[in-house]
Amino acid sequence: MTLRAEEKSRTRTQKTLAGAVKRLLPKSVTRELQRFRSLNRDERWLYLMLKLPLVSRLAGQKLGRTPKSAQSLLFICYGNIMRSPMCEALLQQEFGNECSHLRISSAGLNAVPDRPAHPWAVTAARELGISLDHHMARLLTTEMLDRADAIFVMDYHNFAQLLSRWPDTKDKALLLGTYTSADYTSSEIADPYYLGLEGTRQCYAVLRTCIRNLLQDLPAKDPTPNPRAFADL
Repeated sequence: MTLRAEEKSRTRTQKTLAGAVKRLLPKSVTRELQRFRSLNRDERWLYLMLKLPLVSRLAGQKLGRTPKSAQSLLFICYGNIMRSPMCEALLQQEFGNECSHLRISSAGLNAVPDRPAHPWAVTAARELGISLDHHMARLLTTEMLDRADAIFVMDYHNFAQLLSRWPDTKDKALLLGTYTSADYTSSEIADPYYLGLEGTRQCYAVLRTCIRNLLQDLPAKDPTPNPRAFADL
């Protein structure tokens, strides 16, 4: 067997073994590895720091609550087609016509501008009395972040990318999972993009709980406009 043939045989064997290992691993572990590999070198380091509780505490990670003075709220996720637009819509629904004192917006760290909401998102939202039919994705910008008093991310992948690209946001960024119910064991709200319609429904149920709990930390209605509001969003 020639050297080239040996290399081809070794490559086939490695691919076969990798495929076998992948099939044996739980889907949650496979998705976690995919998320990690999708990050660049700096983002991977931040991701590990955020994921490890002891390290994150030593690094000063803040999982606190929303400041009472916050009037400009920004929800961000990966693509702004499932989780973050639903948070924006849920909060507006909960406030009804009484949210004029707040500026609520959403964006995606890796969004394709003007991409519509995912069909699962549209269906699951409609079941909760919310329409995402006309939603168009927005790519996160520095201007959006500068104007936000509080920035809510869904998972540590979001957090790592946010802090890697905009380190100055650390003091006003927090996991929305801070507001989950007591029986919800994870601090992250998983992306339902790979979880189907039922997974999207479950995600939206968690988001609704978070938003209702978040309401308790938001300021009472104030007719005085906030100069840092999302006036053009």
